[in-house]
Amino acid sequence: RTSAALSPCGRVNFFPSQKLVRRLCSIFSEHLPRGLRACVDHPDNRGTVIPHKSHGMEKINRNPGGKPSVPPAASGPAGDLDMTPIWLAVIVVFVTIMLLWVWKRKRSARTDVLLTGLCDSGKTLLFSQLVLGEEKESFTSIKENLGVLQTTSGELRLVDIPGHERLRGKFFDQYKNLAKAVIFVVDSVTVQKEIRDVADFLYTILADKAIANLPVVILCNKQDETLAKGDGVIKSLLEKEINLVRQTRTSQLESVDPQSTDAVYLGRPDKDFEFGQLSQKVQLVACSAKEPQIDDVVAFLDSL
Repeated sequence: RTSAALSPCGRVNFFPSQKLVRRLCSIFSEHLPRGLRACVDHPDNRGTVIPHKSHGMEKINRNPGGKPSVPPAASGPAGDLDMTPIWLAVIVVFVTIMLLWVWKRKRSARTDVLLTGLCDSGKTLLFSQLVLGEEKESFTSIKENLGVLQTTSGELRLVDIPGHERLRGKFFDQYKNLAKAVIFVVDSVTVQKEIRDVADFLYTILADKAIANLPVVILCNKQDETLAKGDGVIKSLLEKEINLVRQTRTSQLESVDPQSTDAVYLGRPDKDFEFGQLSQKVQLVACSAKEPQIDDVVAFLDSL
């Protein structure tokens, strides 16, 4: 059953009755997939009359009481704006800012420069020249010396670590996490005789995770002495000896725990050790704390 109406152009338009529309929808829904069928059978969509668009009429839903109602707003997962990507982006940005802030604060908190090396290498004399600007009578230290050093880039604290074998490890561990740089002082006169001890202590420092990204200066002291070795010779001696120390340390770790992942291996396993293979910047500087000839040391400290 249909109803007819005369259009302004003189044509007759036929509109199906509501009963016919419901019947057609019922037949049509039987052939729809389950998801679409649920949408058609929804109570809010039953009895909907969709007039021809040319009449400018809006879609009206009829509730069980027969009164027209405004179509319900979209709700649920299909209608809500998904805010998950936005919140994830905000969290990522916040975490990144916090990590950068913590990293910068830790980095700025490092103000110590550690003076390390064996006994009688000239550490304490160098400490006096840098902090006091004059030579002081020195002797074997049994505790650390602390002093404030003003540089062009700011204020640094100089820490003179005792060189005695029984003390140096304790004080190095105490200050290593505050270190901004390390100066390893070598006696250029006796280095060949003491090369094993020098290389072993230097290896311990370079292999420490707290020093992994810090600049290290190997200071070839006592260059004013006639029998002093040059910095190039000392570099070759140290690289050769550290290569042997590396093999010994690795063998000891493997014998204790073959599956250990905490072993620190300096340099490249497939090549002999060289300072250029390390992640941190290592440079050798020739000087004399007695003369004094420490301009290169001062320039290094100013660069920190």
